[in-house]
Amino acid sequence: MQLPREVLLGENLKGEVVNVARRIGLSGKVLVLYGPRTKEIAGKDVETSLRKEFDVSSLTVRGATMEEVERTMARIGDEGIGWLVAVGGGSIIDVAKLASYRTGVPFVSFPTTASHDGIASANASIRDLEVKTSVKAVPPVAVIADVEVIKTAPYRYLAAGVGDIISNLTAVKDWQLAHRIKGEYYSEYAASLSLMSAKMVMRNADIIRLGNEEGVRKVVKGLISGGVAMSIAGSSRPASGAEHLFSHALDSIAPKPALHGEQVGVGTIIMAYLHGLKWERVRETLKRVGAPTNAYELGIDPELIVEALTIAHKIRPERYTILGRDGLTREAAEKAAEITGVI
Repeated sequence: MQLPREVLLGENLKGEVVNVARRIGLSGKVLVLYGPRTKEIAGKDVETSLRKEFDVSSLTVRGATMEEVERTMARIGDEGIGWLVAVGGGSIIDVAKLASYRTGVPFVSFPTTASHDGIASANASIRDLEVKTSVKAVPPVAVIADVEVIKTAPYRYLAAGVGDIISNLTAVKDWQLAHRIKGEYYSEYAASLSLMSAKMVMRNADIIRLGNEEGVRKVVKGLISGGVAMSIAGSSRPASGAEHLFSHALDSIAPKPALHGEQVGVGTIIMAYLHGLKWERVRETLKRVGAPTNAYELGIDPELIVEALTIAHKIRPERYTILGRDGLTREAAEKAAEITGVI
């Protein structure tokens, strides 16, 4: 069971990376990863504060691709890097995560958005790997979430984070189904933690909608809890079910996919309907926080929504979900999407 050793959530934390590193015993040269925008938002400040105590190198990452992972790994090897700090959104953190996993060098997560649970999980989504889903990597040794920094990101990202958290409802239902039908391992503790996060954001939708410090804190806590639940389970089961397969299917066929959390939020509405859950509550929560609830708001052709529903079961055939082994027929997919108002 691999878990972050320290989680900091608060304000003005750009200078805290040094203290966290000292407390958990990180040593040697540090490589700071950031994107072109996150360099200006927080990366340069984190880098400057680290220079007081560490030999620091930096690298600008331009996407979650294997080329960037390999560039990072080359820098780790060439410069004798002892640890990493990833300052950015999902792409930057995913690159650090996989590079960390493959080189055995620990990394610290410093998220600049709260759009999905990758900020604390062991799974990485790299676009040009030979898989359509996330891959197993390693969780960060520490998560430092600066509310002031995250609050500056467009509100759309926070709403997407709610979509990723609320998907835990159907992910756990799929996990329970696989446990009963396929005898798959099931952790009640991990499932309970995951469900608690989803129910918390549903209760606090009106606060989150304000986009202030309190709302950001609630979303970040939910995302971190989801990451921890996955570490406890030893798989992504507590936070990834048929709604995630639907999102991955959309990624593979849509010319311009929406944000991950936006797509899984819409997927959760449909999967909740298929499970016989109160899908209207899911849709209402997403509406209240300003997240998409239909194809039009996702900016995706309704035809592609139906197609994604019919091929989603093929994305991870080994993962049993409400979609079953044969998936949905076109008629069943259209009916589910129409009844829930997704198309």
